[in-house]
Amino acid sequence: MENKILIVDDDVETLRLVGLMLQRQGFEIVAANNGAQALSQAIQEQPSLVLLDIMMPDVDGYQVTHQLRGDPQTAKIPILMFTAKSQLEDKVMGYEAGVDDYLTKPVHPVELVARIKALLARNRGAVIGTGSMQHGYLLGVMAPKGGMGTSSLVLNLAIRMAQKFKIDLIAAEMRPANGTWGTDLGIADPCGLDNLLRLKPAEITREKLEKEIVYSSYGARLLLSSNNLKNLSLLNAAAQFEIVLQQITTLASLGLLDFGTPMLPNLDRICALLQEVIVVTEPYPGSINRTRIFLDELAERGFGRARLMTLVLINRVRADVQLSMSQVQDRLGMPVQQVFPPAPELAFQAGMRSLPLVEVHPESLLTQQYDRLAEAIALRVKK
Repeated sequence: MENKILIVDDDVETLRLVGLMLQRQGFEIVAANNGAQALSQAIQEQPSLVLLDIMMPDVDGYQVTHQLRGDPQTAKIPILMFTAKSQLEDKVMGYEAGVDDYLTKPVHPVELVARIKALLARNRGAVIGTGSMQHGYLLGVMAPKGGMGTSSLVLNLAIRMAQKFKIDLIAAEMRPANGTWGTDLGIADPCGLDNLLRLKPAEITREKLEKEIVYSSYGARLLLSSNNLKNLSLLNAAAQFEIVLQQITTLASLGLLDFGTPMLPNLDRICALLQEVIVVTEPYPGSINRTRIFLDELAERGFGRARLMTLVLINRVRADVQLSMSQVQDRLGMPVQQVFPPAPELAFQAGMRSLPLVEVHPESLLTQQYDRLAEAIALRVKK
């Protein structure tokens, strides 16, 4: 049955109350009060979704998740971890184990049903009419503060990866009301992301996403956001953001995502969907101090351990008025993978001609640096 929910909890009262509530919403309910029973029921019943507690006496929720994900019969079943454990490290462990969403008890029944329906809709969009559906690599680009150049980095990196390394990718501005690519490239009505975020979660399908993609003349497919401040409230479309990211993985081998300074209310769940984060910084003491704090926050979400975290440095002025690369590395305690040199003349020409930086002078030192970073990422994506 398409809307069969397996509820797993060692508390009988929780099983009863949640089961009754979901039955009233039209779901068929299967219950398990321990981990071993949950694994057996998942194989036998093939539910549409597993609602899973963590704290159980024999096999806990993390172990159940690992085993479900490791069995081809159950690997694709969506898992919503529903638990009283609310610490950040608990959520990180859940996402790293393979859960699709994490919800802390107590919760309003309306939110629980909304999360379940969003996961079911996301899963339907990933399997209907797809044949051998691909699951792409999601790479987010972030910075500890605005104005560090994440948008320019993502756009130019995407173009070089598509042109030189033939990576099938979608580059997306994940910043409603703060998009820049449309203006920079002279693209009219750059509001694809905004249009998707206005939809109900169940309405965001691969087909809807595909209609909002702009096929640029530079080889990269783009999902654009407007720069209209009236769309700023779309930042709160938490479930829609997650489904957009999930759908990008079904359309491209790489989703290259410009988050800028991530102000999303569901940042933990967004981070759980990413395989890698690139952190952009600049060689000034204040910026480096903020970057150190930001790197620690990302490390708490599993980056730098289970998932890759890469650091790049963007220079804007001459070297004698900024920190050296070795000073930056010493202060941050991690290596800088790529340094981008200042290029004010190229930036001016690019702005005057509505071109990406790498198209103004394809043989420039700046373009060569983009190519080095693109090659390193391409090797990871193609593994």
